[in-house]
Amino acid sequence: MKFFIALLVMGILTQNFVLAKFLGICPFLGVSKKLNTAVGMSAAVIFVMLLATAATYPLNMLLEKYGLGYLQTIVFILVIAALVQMVEIVLKKYVKSLYQALGIYLPLITTNCAVLGVVILNIDNIGIYSAQGFGFWHAMVNSFAAGAGFMLAMVLFAGVRSRLESADVPKALEGLPITLVSASIVSMSFLGFSGLVEGLHLLG
Repeated sequence: MKFFIALLVMGILTQNFVLAKFLGICPFLGVSKKLNTAVGMSAAVIFVMLLATAATYPLNMLLEKYGLGYLQTIVFILVIAALVQMVEIVLKKYVKSLYQALGIYLPLITTNCAVLGVVILNIDNIGIYSAQGFGFWHAMVNSFAAGAGFMLAMVLFAGVRSRLESADVPKALEGLPITLVSASIVSMSFLGFSGLVEGLHLLG
């Protein structure tokens, strides 16, 4: 149980995919202008991460069994692309407002390196997970934590950007420059969580 808690704390705070690993920056900057679109995109990313992990974890074992491990990245991208297409179809049919709000950033989940990063990270950590006794479920928890961390970063930055709209920003920093400066400051704030897992003795 402590290992599961450690995975959650690391994925959400200490090893946040956006603010610590700098993965998924494109949707982070592009869809964080409004809270509702930020939450919608984050929910879609969490869903895709969980499905991608569930599909690629056993698929990797099959690839390794037949000596095709070198095809891992290509196969994973194809699986993620198929899952994103499914999400896009569902949103277009049942949640049209969110589908229109997300726009081009929805299909870009396919190339969101955070999604590919979490599935590859899970494969790289198979040995660590297996040592704890529940490899697949640890991978699923890690994927959920990574998605929850992505959502936290999106929601926090949506709040920051809403404040920027009414702030007196110097002319030279208007637009993208102040957005990048704000993103760097939010990222730096997460350095305060470093060492939290070790401090709480959640590992070992």
